[in-house]
Amino acid sequence: MSTEEQSPFISLSSSAAKRVAWLAEQEGNPGLMLRITVSGGGCSGFQYGFSFDSTVNDDDLTFATDGTSAVIDQMSLDLLNGSEIDFVEDLMGSSFRITNPNATASCGCGTSFAI
Repeated sequence: MSTEEQSPFISLSSSAAKRVAWLAEQEGNPGLMLRITVSGGGCSGFQYGFSFDSTVNDDDLTFATDGTSAVIDQMSLDLLNGSEIDFVEDLMGSSFRITNPNATASCGCGTSFAI
């Protein structure tokens, strides 16, 4: 049994990476990154947040897929470690969705979770 601690990570699916790249292009700034945050709130206790940012703060970590980057602060990463960010289009609309292995419960719409 190894005592090494696994490095924290999140991943972007190819679909999410393509959508971020397309949205950044629409904004006229291909250097924009998807910022992922977690805040208190929502119907399950914590709430996911998505925005665009061109700045990496001292407590941020960045992750890239297909040349597209995501940025997340250390506090949010602690709650999302091992998660995958995907972009889906279905009958309910299109959105970024997070598959979070740390969540013990989530709301029906998938935007909030409990640990």
